[in-house]
Amino acid sequence: MNLLDWRLDWQTLDEQFEWIRAMRGCPQDPEFHAEGDVWIHVKMVCDALRGLDVWQALPESERHILFAAALLHDVAKPACTRVENDRITSRGHSQRGAIQARRILWEQSADFAMREQVCALIRYHQAPFYLMQRPDAQRMAFLISQTARCDLLAILAKADALGRECGDRADLLERVELFREFCGEQQCLDRPRAFPSALSRFQYFRTAERDPNYQAHDDSTCEVILMAGLPGAGKDTWIQRYAPCMLQTISLDAIREEIGAPPVGNQAPVIQLARERARALLRHCEGFVWNATNLSQEMRAPLIDLFTAYRARTKIVYVEASHDRLFVQNRERRKVVPVSAIERMMERWEAPDPTEAPSVEWWENGEQIARF
Repeated sequence: MNLLDWRLDWQTLDEQFEWIRAMRGCPQDPEFHAEGDVWIHVKMVCDALRGLDVWQALPESERHILFAAALLHDVAKPACTRVENDRITSRGHSQRGAIQARRILWEQSADFAMREQVCALIRYHQAPFYLMQRPDAQRMAFLISQTARCDLLAILAKADALGRECGDRADLLERVELFREFCGEQQCLDRPRAFPSALSRFQYFRTAERDPNYQAHDDSTCEVILMAGLPGAGKDTWIQRYAPCMLQTISLDAIREEIGAPPVGNQAPVIQLARERARALLRHCEGFVWNATNLSQEMRAPLIDLFTAYRARTKIVYVEASHDRLFVQNRERRKVVPVSAIERMMERWEAPDPTEAPSVEWWENGEQIARF
């Protein structure tokens, strides 16, 4: 069953997907969701979306993207829902939902770019409800626009507001409209907010109160390639084929083998040694390849901070393989990574976005599909 297709049979969905069944019985705060559980809300949102004239007028590919985002926007609520101070909360379900949706759509062999747009819409699906109340509304709008189409996000939020029973629906819908108008004024409604250069974009999101129109000066002394991707995705193959031959490679796998460290458990000695070797090269203005999974922004950010502190320019190369291909390639590795370990890694799986480094490349099955 293609989850990007809005012509879905809910009974079949229930039968085929555990994550759909998990929404049944998952409670929501009745003040904001008097309609009932998450399953009821998601179905209402999908129905509301299909009834919107603005959705019906979109190209077919964009209707597919929005429907998948509506279907999956609260997919992580069952895992995130808690009772705190006698109130039901699902704090963190947007970010976790984007990660969960990535795996679901990857297993469905969804188109890479369409999948990442769906995930970005899920990641920020609540933003139109609160963005105008934030003191950094402009910066947040610029950030969202780098990965999610803000016009599509407004449509999703409108369907989200209509697909519930609550006392503040009119206020929610007004907030969505204000979000749409604001993004239009900021020139980031249907496209990413443009910056003078990729370096300017990177520095804007790293530095508070920086002028978005500032033309950043490139004073880098070398380039570091930061690899990212699941085990078996093809990172080693990419390095062999495309990395400049003069660059050294700092490989966490190689260091583990060198010092006899296990692949799981405490990795502090491995990371410490890798960082020491990186600093030694950076002090001499020598670039290198950092080869590890680096699957989340939380894992990548400290490394990019380190490289930038030494005036190195970072290029993130994200490598991905299709579901079947990844596990075949993993089995062909000299040291196979247990499937259970890969599945745990998927719980923090985030494709790098254009805000993380001056240069970001996406590769799928050995082919470059995007460069930012």
